[in-house]
Amino acid sequence: MLRQRLGEQSLATPIEWLTPNPASIDALARVHTRTYLDAFLHGTLNRVAQRRSGFVWSQALVERVRLETGGTLMTLEVALASGLACNSAGGTHHAHADAASGYCLINDLAVAAAHALALGWVERVLIVDCDVHQGDGTARLFEGVSGVFTFSMHAGGNFPAHKAKSDLDVALPNGMEDEAYLAVLASRLPGLLAAYQPDVVLYDAGVDVHRDDRLGYLALSSQGLYARDAYVLTCCREAGIPVAAVIGGGYDRDIVVLADRHAQLHRAAADVLERIG
Repeated sequence: MLRQRLGEQSLATPIEWLTPNPASIDALARVHTRTYLDAFLHGTLNRVAQRRSGFVWSQALVERVRLETGGTLMTLEVALASGLACNSAGGTHHAHADAASGYCLINDLAVAAAHALALGWVERVLIVDCDVHQGDGTARLFEGVSGVFTFSMHAGGNFPAHKAKSDLDVALPNGMEDEAYLAVLASRLPGLLAAYQPDVVLYDAGVDVHRDDRLGYLALSSQGLYARDAYVLTCCREAGIPVAAVIGGGYDRDIVVLADRHAQLHRAAADVLERIG
């Protein structure tokens, strides 16, 4: 539906669609334990583990998750070559080394960051997580890892109940609207880019910060989503930093409405590419 909606819109820069391969087991194993991967890949996760993930296991689920993660790997690779790329999925930041959580089975952001470091593509990765929920899985996976800086800006009272410790956490009060949200983001991101000087930014553009999201506690408008995404992408590109973006969380029973929220990221990316490249 997201692809269909984007095809119906007039974008400043035409979209070039690329199809990824499923992420390899070796790539997944850079951040997830072999025991967990074996259980997930072969369908031996117990009921408690499946309940924690939010999904009933199926082979189709495994294929979907590996393809989604492969999409984030490709997005990062293309961003390094071209400056900016977006995945039409991704942002599964609650997955831990040995367990799924909160609809996240494999941590695609962590897999991509670890992959780029392992292959020597980059030395410093900045993960900018603007999903309404803290990126607890990502934070724990990279705790003490010098090559990755995790920045999570989220609703402080939302899931998970027990927060991890990102390198930088900004916990926001419930009900925050566009202007206040963007002001907080502007007070943090430029300084962080200048101080850390990452070789690439992985941006989680969760739309569950939207005021009508079923699981979000913040109150951004659709225009606010666009402004947030355009700001993050602009900051990165004006600093000459490649940025790879994923769509993150979003929860609405109307799939068309949800797809339109996610499309704000791609609209913003098209506009930034036209202005900056």
